[in-house]
Amino acid sequence: MVRKIIKIDENKCNGCGLCAAACHEGAIGMVNGKAKLLREDYCDGLGDCLPACPTGAITFEEREAPAYDHAAVLAAKAARQTAGAPLPCGCPGSASRVIRREERPAASGEIPSELRQFPVQLKLVPVRAPYFDGAELLIAADCTAFAYGAFHRDFIRGRVVLVGCPKLDEGDYTEKLSAILAANEIRSVTVVRMEVPCCGGIQRAAEAAVAASGRKIPLKVSVIGIDGQLRS
Repeated sequence: MVRKIIKIDENKCNGCGLCAAACHEGAIGMVNGKAKLLREDYCDGLGDCLPACPTGAITFEEREAPAYDHAAVLAAKAARQTAGAPLPCGCPGSASRVIRREERPAASGEIPSELRQFPVQLKLVPVRAPYFDGAELLIAADCTAFAYGAFHRDFIRGRVVLVGCPKLDEGDYTEKLSAILAANEIRSVTVVRMEVPCCGGIQRAAEAAVAASGRKIPLKVSVIGIDGQLRS
């Protein structure tokens, strides 16, 4: 049958997972850091996912598709709840977890901050600032500094810091980062992100900005695990 159904533009999708979370039927899921329509028969065509998308990656189209199967949607919801995983968005970054650690005595002495500029939030930082000249730029997802204990020592030291959350912040970071790279002599870019798929948005924005700069700016990506371990 021909009916109204969503269409997802992968090129516009930043992997935030907000559309998947807004889809109460579980029709949308995250696959390799991108939103996908997993079940056409789960899409009711009401469009709760449209206003949730910050990049305009979701639209409607009229095409051949299976009829909406309300009974199958209810059965799938019941199965997820029984399994203890009521996450229609399929995004690991939204899953609740408990991390157990051994109690250890704290090291004596003050731990100095390595922060050398403010603000640090990507949405607030100006495009042009004196501290950008000749800077080693660190672009970090919000959660990384909380997950990785030696964040100041291993990542902030000697770098100018920009932080953001691609899942919660509105819009895409690519335009702002491109403007910063165009207006300043940035020597290198280091991206630190969490291992969850939605965090890929901050990495893709940095990669796109470096590519758009037309300059050979070294780019390094480090991934922090949910358990606080450095993955790569």
